[in-house]
Amino acid sequence: MKQNDTKTAERFPPTERHPLEPFLPPHARILFLGSFPPKRERWSMDFFYPNFTNDMWRIMGTVFFGNRHFFEKEGERRFDRDAIIRFCTTEGIALYDSAYEVRRLRDNASDKFLEIVSPTDIHAMLASIPECRAIVTTGEKASEAVAAQLGCGIPPTGGCVSAAAQARTLRFYRMPSSSRAYPLSLDKKAEAYGKMFLSEGFRIWTPQ
Repeated sequence: MKQNDTKTAERFPPTERHPLEPFLPPHARILFLGSFPPKRERWSMDFFYPNFTNDMWRIMGTVFFGNRHFFEKEGERRFDRDAIIRFCTTEGIALYDSAYEVRRLRDNASDKFLEIVSPTDIHAMLASIPECRAIVTTGEKASEAVAAQLGCGIPPTGGCVSAAAQARTLRFYRMPSSSRAYPLSLDKKAEAYGKMFLSEGFRIWTPQ
């Protein structure tokens, strides 16, 4: 490689395409969109939010079952992919990310150093899930990307704005990030997610 080519490669890291297909249950009522998966070496399962230090599935366990460890494999540092897929299919929760192709500007999973090269076609995705009436983002970068495609404002964290796509009105929520880097306790995150799910008509766990 010529010296100039080497310098160019250093300035422009290679791009990555999304390693997963969208998870779109036919009767999905709600679509979760993150930013982009972490590198493979950080995965504990072959599904969305795969990093064992990410708390998304602990939030879901708390909200729907009153147990933050519900989706963890007992005695292992990984999540139960099959249980998560059954749960999302039953509840009608679709999953993907706001970016199809990205460039990592630093060797980490931080959204701050993630450049979106090709955004996900959200309109095409919504066409596949006609019963979906809500989109949920789980971070600042995802929220910005979705707002740009839907032509609406960015909701405040924990809040919601109205949007339109595929000849339907949508509720666009921005929830606290499930990353542990986000400065909010898991219980407080679960409380925010629980309120959102209740607003969308889901049945969640309540203390007896």
